[in-house]
Amino acid sequence: MKALIVLVAAALPAFAENIEPPPPLITTPPQVVERMLALAGVGPGDLVVDLGSGDGRIVIAAAQKFGARGLGIELDAALVERSRERAREAKVADRVSFVQGDVLTADLSSASVVTVYLLPGLMGRLQGRFIDELAPGTRIVSHAFGMAGWIPDRSETVRLTTRHPGQGDESTLHLWIVPAQVRGVWRAPGIQVRIEQNYQRIEVDGAPAKISGRDIAWPDFKGRVEGNRIVGELAGRPLELVR
Repeated sequence: MKALIVLVAAALPAFAENIEPPPPLITTPPQVVERMLALAGVGPGDLVVDLGSGDGRIVIAAAQKFGARGLGIELDAALVERSRERAREAKVADRVSFVQGDVLTADLSSASVVTVYLLPGLMGRLQGRFIDELAPGTRIVSHAFGMAGWIPDRSETVRLTTRHPGQGDESTLHLWIVPAQVRGVWRAPGIQVRIEQNYQRIEVDGAPAKISGRDIAWPDFKGRVEGNRIVGELAGRPLELVR
């Protein structure tokens, strides 16, 4: 028995090293909250999902100032309760909800906007899920941290006019628009094109092209991705490509 106790005690430090501590709670300045939502173009038709929602301020602002619906996902049960109370006080409890959960396993598929203020390690673990599970056209806005290899569609710096605990004088925001997955060979009668893709950077037959959500364009062509079809116009004439 004594040997077993010594063995368990020796294993505990190594076990503890493998446990990732929860991220610290550093709230987003109100000025940054509003700019994040504006950068994403949030409106009444959106469902804003905030990952690691803290005291609920982003979700509440999305409903209160932009008319959207909102969902906050937060691991800390006490913060979830605080967020629900704040939503009632702001009179938006009918349009927002807060759940206790792990952002790494939560269902994100219904979001049209995702907001994040998470450390790089968590961002890296979420990156693949963003591409695989979010619908093309979903907007992702991050406060401070980027994603490896996925260049933002837009970045901007917000100069803070009021001091905020845990923040410096300015904040950097990043916006990504989830692109449709179009890599491969597409065909129509008498036409074949090959598309290479690295997130929203694409090439069509070796020439740079553009994709934003489901909208795609290259010289003389403008169209939209609909599953395994690209429907649009080539030099003013209707064209449908399939793969």
